[in-house]
Amino acid sequence: MNPLVAIVGPTGTGKSKLALRLAQTFNGEIVSADSRQVYRYMDIGTAKPSPRELSLVPHHLINLVNPDEDFSLAQYQELAYKAISGIHQRNKLPLLVGGSGLYVWSVLEGWRIPQVPPDLGFRYSLEEKAAKTGKDELYQELVTVDPVAAQMIDPSNVRRVIRALEVHRGGNAPLSQLQHKKAPPFNMLIIGLTADRTELYRRIDLRVDAMLKQGLVDEVERLLSMGYDFNLPAMSGIGYKQIGMFLNGELTLAAAIQQIKFETHRFVRHQYAWFRLKDNRIKWFDIQSKVDSEITTTVAKFLGENKPQVALSRVILPD
Repeated sequence: MNPLVAIVGPTGTGKSKLALRLAQTFNGEIVSADSRQVYRYMDIGTAKPSPRELSLVPHHLINLVNPDEDFSLAQYQELAYKAISGIHQRNKLPLLVGGSGLYVWSVLEGWRIPQVPPDLGFRYSLEEKAAKTGKDELYQELVTVDPVAAQMIDPSNVRRVIRALEVHRGGNAPLSQLQHKKAPPFNMLIIGLTADRTELYRRIDLRVDAMLKQGLVDEVERLLSMGYDFNLPAMSGIGYKQIGMFLNGELTLAAAIQQIKFETHRFVRHQYAWFRLKDNRIKWFDIQSKVDSEITTTVAKFLGENKPQVALSRVILPD
């Protein structure tokens, strides 16, 4: 089977930087596993690769849809498999890179995603309920009907909570029971990047400050001028929501920045529910140590063990 290297872990650990280096070292291409980088025009707040980085190594599954367009997990999985297959056909190494647990594991574990069509009326009623009673009550409803799925969904991600409830209703069974798995046709090495929480939070805070300097407020204002409303799921992500509250006069800029940092800290804690340090499928590296050469050696060994095997057959000469 063809090889695939995945780079996972929480926000702020340098997954993209590592992927870029490994792709250049091992003749690879990068497949994004970030649920927010699929949206066009949302660059700074989603920490997309820079134009220079995009020119150095081919990247896939970035800038796929406009912020007001729907994009599902099933769509992502299908496109990811197509991208990986194309990279293999070019005799190059695919690197699946990102911190969106749903996206990563749907590919690596070969999820069979329930084919339950959207129920717009049901969705709208739940959105109204969340607005009136709060997102926590909606999340508790999911905990009641499908505690397994609830454990893996961020309570603040109302869109994901609603989808899980929608699948439960339309599929007549919990989402966690409807999702079957079939191992994909490639050998994989999963590299995890981690650090202690104090260091992670420090890196996140510096990253948020950098986003503000790069023009995050201007980016949000530009999105608004293009007609993209804050009620859109894409615009409710961390960073965009808080800057929106600042622009609407609900928060000072300092308070908005602090909320972005706090919410990102909380999101990191949720990411560790997807990428567990005790998961023996993941080879973890602490970014506070000098691990670049160790990671390179690990990837080289993995690729050496997964070279195509040439079948030798006995040649029988005619009499």
